[in-house]
Amino acid sequence: MNNIDWTLLRSFLAVVETGSLSAAATRIATTQPTLSRHVRELETALGVTLFTRSVRGLEPTEAALGLVDDARAMGAAAEALALKAQGRSQQLSGTVRITASVVVANLLLPPVVAALREAEPHIQVEVVASDMAQNLLRRDADIALRMFDPTQTALIARKLGETPLGLFGAKSYIARRGRPETLPDLLNHDVIGFDRSDLILKGYAYHGFPVTREQFPVRCDDQMVCWHLLLAGAGLGFAQTLLAGRRPELEPVHIGMFVPPLPVWLVMHEEVRSNARIRRVADFLSAALTEILHKS
Repeated sequence: MNNIDWTLLRSFLAVVETGSLSAAATRIATTQPTLSRHVRELETALGVTLFTRSVRGLEPTEAALGLVDDARAMGAAAEALALKAQGRSQQLSGTVRITASVVVANLLLPPVVAALREAEPHIQVEVVASDMAQNLLRRDADIALRMFDPTQTALIARKLGETPLGLFGAKSYIARRGRPETLPDLLNHDVIGFDRSDLILKGYAYHGFPVTREQFPVRCDDQMVCWHLLLAGAGLGFAQTLLAGRRPELEPVHIGMFVPPLPVWLVMHEEVRSNARIRRVADFLSAALTEILHKS
């Protein structure tokens, strides 16, 4: 057994960590048949069985578990090498992968990406819309736009500004239900809440109004769904003021409730900051979004 292809080990690790071919295929952006073939090739090369099937999915054998730590060490070394090589690239062409929250990716990024494409037609852009923090150390993305303070080491972060939040209502809702004037008034109104997140619950409790999820007759954790529910008049809702201010069908509702603004950070791995392509996109995003935030 000599020179095992890292691609086989990468597929092996993905299956071990996810427990199924379908989940592993999604994680590393490949297909289930390819993963299955990689596992068979690795088993042939090693002369051992790596997985058994059970009701819970694919279970790693003892032989497989004995390989996991070494495979992860090889993966970390391969990713570090790739990052360093990527960081030395000086070409203003190729692909840059950007991750941002669902709301930012849908409502703020599109015109910025359009302007970037016009300015740099040889740079291709991939956008990952997710409210889950993508792992820059694992190269899930080259650049992240985050609404929370970065904590991981080995990351370069620029704070672009803050985006204020406020309570808004569609004119159709206010015409139907009236406008609350005080915090106690709000308890008698329909407010769009979250399904599993407790962020709004903590906000109410902070202001002296501990409530349960049932206080919010419409609940969803998908921020874009909440946005469209707000526009449709399904209830009052919390939104970024710079976005709500663009929509004539929405009106601010001032009830003396303090909602802290969201910070906006541009984050990338320190190994790729010397990559001309990624640095160009980072600088472009930074300038464009800083201008947008400062106008809000």
